[in-house]
Amino acid sequence: MSKQAIHSDNAPAAIGTYSQAIRTGDLVFLSGQIPLDPATMEFVDGDFEARTRQVFDNLKAVAEAAGGDLNQVVKLTVFLTDLANFATVNGVMEDYFERPFPARAAVGVTSLPKGADVEADAVLAL
Repeated sequence: MSKQAIHSDNAPAAIGTYSQAIRTGDLVFLSGQIPLDPATMEFVDGDFEARTRQVFDNLKAVAEAAGGDLNQVVKLTVFLTDLANFATVNGVMEDYFERPFPARAAVGVTSLPKGADVEADAVLAL
């Protein structure tokens, strides 16, 4: 098995010991993204919807660096510190994904890195 690190300057730099994504064969495993602006490495301004959009913009940038796009995502996991925001995530996803939507899990958590309230990771099939 070989693995190739994927990197995009259009997504936040890793804030720990991980790669933005790893490709093995035709699968790309995208690391979790929080709503960091890649230019400033600070949270994007705005409400929960704006932060969710930034998460998907970050995932999109990494998917594109891998030679794919978000419509090739086969599995998406969304982590939320408040499950009351689930409906907002659904609405935002409609702007980023086409049918058939990826398989997905939404997980309620007590905290996320840097105090974020939303994070998502994905598996992309090229």
